[in-house]
Amino acid sequence: MKTSTKQKLTFEEFLEQCPEEGLYELVDGEIVEVRATRNHDDVADFIADFFNNEISRINLNYVVTNTVLLRTITADGIEQGRKPDVSVIDKDRWRSNRSAYSALEEPIQLAIEVTSTNWEDDYIDKLDEYQHLGITEYWIVDYLAIGLREYLGNPKFPAVFVFVLDNEGKYQRTQFRDSERIVSRTFPELALTAEQILTA
Repeated sequence: MKTSTKQKLTFEEFLEQCPEEGLYELVDGEIVEVRATRNHDDVADFIADFFNNEISRINLNYVVTNTVLLRTITADGIEQGRKPDVSVIDKDRWRSNRSAYSALEEPIQLAIEVTSTNWEDDYIDKLDEYQHLGITEYWIVDYLAIGLREYLGNPKFPAVFVFVLDNEGKYQRTQFRDSERIVSRTFPELALTAEQILTA
């Protein structure tokens, strides 16, 4: 008896077949719908609004979006299509081909994932893929404190983790909680605390 294995989609096939309505990622060769609670969306929207205000305030050359799709590669060489909850992209890069769909294969400045039930993706898979792609800065916003105890402590507390690439291309992690002001390479003058994000 033969068992048929479903053909895994490439990134290009995913772009062609992905439904236009809703949010989707390419995970292990399959189209996966990304669903979020209102609380999750509120946190992501708060961050995006705060970033847009900061960009206007000091005239930074960035675009903030939640629609960009990133082509990433796993450690096993599998193409993935990831859609961060918040993306900060160099405006010149974003506008270099404005008629193109919002899929990018080169690294962006900053990607943010707000954790949900698939938190392992954010802490393990996306962390590895974003580091491999060379995204300068990556935030995990764990407002539900559902991640690993090795990150969140015991008992677990909500936190914002900021990962920044070092000279060897490896992420260095810093954790922010409560009234601690978040330190960001992308937004060096950012006056934003973990608590403001985690209670948005």
